[in-house]
Formats: sequence, structure tokens, C-alpha cells
Amino acid sequence: MLCIVGTVPCADFPLVEGTVSLRGEQLHIGTSLVDINRGTPALLGAALKAAEALGRPAPYAYLVGDTGTGAGSRRLYRHLTEALPAADFKTITFHYLQPIVYWHQKVLAAIGKMAFRPCLIADAGFMYVAKMSGEAGAYDLFTPDVGELAFLADEEAPHPFYTRGFMLHEDNRVPDLIARAYLHGNAARYLLVKGERDYLADAGGILASVDSPSEEVLEAIGGTGDTITGLVSVCIDAGMDIQAAAIAAMRVNRLAGRHCRPTPATQVADIIAHIPQAFREMQAG
Repeated sequence: MLCIVGTVPCADFPLVEGTVSLRGEQLHIGTSLVDINRGTPALLGAALKAAEALGRPAPYAYLVGDTGTGAGSRRLYRHLTEALPAADFKTITFHYLQPIVYWHQKVLAAIGKMAFRPCLIADAGFMYVAKMSGEAGAYDLFTPDVGELAFLADEEAPHPFYTRGFMLHEDNRVPDLIARAYLHGNAARYLLVKGERDYLADAGGILASVDSPSEEVLEAIGGTGDTITGLVSVCIDAGMDIQAAAIAAMRVNRLAGRHCRPTPATQVADIIAHIPQAFREMQAG
């Protein structure tokens, strides 16, 4: 089973766990509902639609509210250290949590007590803390955008705030940034780099890239990076190897974007709704 861990930007959102479902454009977990237009809820919305398309069970989630103070993240970290040793997840995807090195190490130790080691995927804050703690190599896949990749590539930056300016947001330098991240031990076994062109790489270099179909208007819509992480998580949990899963996720994300006929008013929920259609097109082609 796939497990997804993250936060909701709402101070009074409780710490909840359980199987998730969709009710219209809202994520349902326990007795809580949350919009799916950004962040971990968007990731989960994409994962649910991908699971539907591939005949997979809905993912299990651990969520908590955190508006940036870190209080909710600490509660969730602590809960994970207690819950994970007895869990039997095949794949765990970590998303937005405040990057707290102490608690990250505790969570990794808890994973080490599981009966079987799951495939570990990290995005956003958890990718940051994996690098900050020197444990990037414990992960199977990171899914950074180009700005996040610049932090991974900067061996001197102790925190994303301190990424040196010459590394930031230079899409044409993505291969160099990937190489630098691996050189300094700051990358997972694979990197899926999200951007105008999506890349899959490992320590040997670029393995694949996808840049079509391309919908320029989607570049300004928040949440499309979250959806690709949800897609690749489900594909891996469905039994695809990481390379095949990453390529499928890159293609499906773009196809779903094209099928929703995006405009500047498009929301990520519109893209998520077209994920099953995108999977059918990819499988037919």
C-alpha cells in the first residue's frame, strides 16, 4: 500500500490518518475535508485519480495542519516514530513538513524497524531535511523543481534560504545541477526534476526527458509539481520500476494538463480530474 505524509496550511486542521477519498474537489480523510488545489492535498488528489486509473487501492495518509510554525509538523513527526515500525507500507512519499533534522532522523530510525523496507520518495520540505541531515542517499526518489534542485546542488547551503543566487532557476543548467547534487551526495538514487522540461536522472546522468505536450499557461499554475509526485508514487506502488514510473508520470501529468484545456483561470483540481483519461491515452499509445 502507498502511504503519503504531509501537511495542510490550516492551523486548526487536526492530526489525522487513514485511507483518503475524493468528494468533488475536496479530499476526505476521517471526518475532515480539504480543498485539493495545492500542496499535499493536490498530491493526494492526483494519487487517488491515478489509483483509480490503475485499479489500485486508495492511498493511506498521515496529515496535520501547519501554517509554517512547525508545531503541527512536530506532532506528525512524533506520531510517525510511533506508528511506522508496525506498518507494512510498500511505498512512502513524504511531502510538506517543516525540515527539522532531529525528527527526520527519528523517522528514518522508525522506518528501519519496519519488517520490510519501503520505497522512499521525498518532495518539498522532506527533501530539504533529507539533504540537511546528510541522509539523501537513504531515499529512492526525490522530485524537485529547478529551484529545489539548486538547493540540492549547493553543497554549502545549510537551508534553502541560503542557496547561492548563481544556482537558482536556471533551467538550461539542469544537467549541471543534477551532476553537482550527486557529486556532493545530496541526491536520492533517482531524481525526477519538474519544469518546462521534465528530467529523470541518476548518478550516471540524464536517463530520460519529457517536454510534450507543452501548455505554457500551466507554468504559472501552482500544484502541477505536486500532482506529478502523486502520479509517480502510485506508479511505483503499482509495481513499475522507478524509471518506467517516472516516465509514465511525466507523460500523464502533461496529457492531463492538455486535456483540461487550460486557461489562466484553471485550477489544479481541473487537471486532476483528467488524470484517468490521460492514463488511457498513454496506455493506448
